[in-house]
Amino acid sequence: MADETKRLIQVRSEKSASFKRDGAGKKKQLSESWRMPRGLHSKKRRQKKAKGPLPTPGYGSPIEVRGMHPSGYREVRVFTPGDLAGLNPEEDAVRIGGTVGNKKRLLIQDQAVAAGLKVLNARDIRPKEQEEKSDD
Repeated sequence: MADETKRLIQVRSEKSASFKRDGAGKKKQLSESWRMPRGLHSKKRRQKKAKGPLPTPGYGSPIEVRGMHPSGYREVRVFTPGDLAGLNPEEDAVRIGGTVGNKKRLLIQDQAVAAGLKVLNARDIRPKEQEEKSDD
């Protein structure tokens, strides 16, 4: 990975702000996940400094690293072994879909490792027979 890409990923992580929902600290039932304030008299909507930041274009990440995994790879979601075709091991990392079962997951993981791709959510999946033999 180029030094410039590493630097831009670092810049992206440094300038991030935590955008919290207005009133999240006041009421237990309000989560901190961001919701745009729409109230007529809302101080947060009017961007009073004491009420916290609003997401604005200045908080965006650099275009060169937008959507990139912190490791420096582009994330590609994979659901079938055929989705691995045409991926570049130097640029792409694989994230296996959550709905993929163990049998297909094992097949995808083996093919990805053989192709030199990084699997971001790899699991140790061993057949039951191997587990029983190793316990004896």
